[in-house]
Amino acid sequence: MSTEIRRAVPADAQLVRTMLVELADYQDQGKYVTATVEDWQGFLGRDDVIVLIAEIDGTAAGYVSSLRRPYLWVGGDLLALDDLYVREQFRDAGVGRALMLELARHALSERLTISWGLRLENEAGYRFYDRLGANLVTKTAASWPATAYEQLLAE
Repeated sequence: MSTEIRRAVPADAQLVRTMLVELADYQDQGKYVTATVEDWQGFLGRDDVIVLIAEIDGTAAGYVSSLRRPYLWVGGDLLALDDLYVREQFRDAGVGRALMLELARHALSERLTISWGLRLENEAGYRFYDRLGANLVTKTAASWPATAYEQLLAE
């Protein structure tokens, strides 16, 4: 069983969105996915959006998505990892590691830092990223939805 990894293109929009919904549903967050296939076609046509798909025997096994963005503290860019997802039937087969290493290959020529968030309760994720040699720093992620700040601005 060999894993092939390739960069997603706009024609993969439906597949990527399907796996994104699978991940969101697994995390009980499916109701928050509003990106459409058309949105994903646009994302996958952008140079700053890197989505890599892992396939085993022609079947999509998972993906990693990231966005290249400015890293203002260092005066350069970083890769902000958005999602790493491996479908259940392919877990514990090295797919996640292969996806992360391929993402690292994309970052290597410019020595970009790769950063991401991780839920505190994701103990398996902590073990996985620790084995990769990641620096694991506890930090709270915050978001400010438009519904919250619109109300404040209207006052």
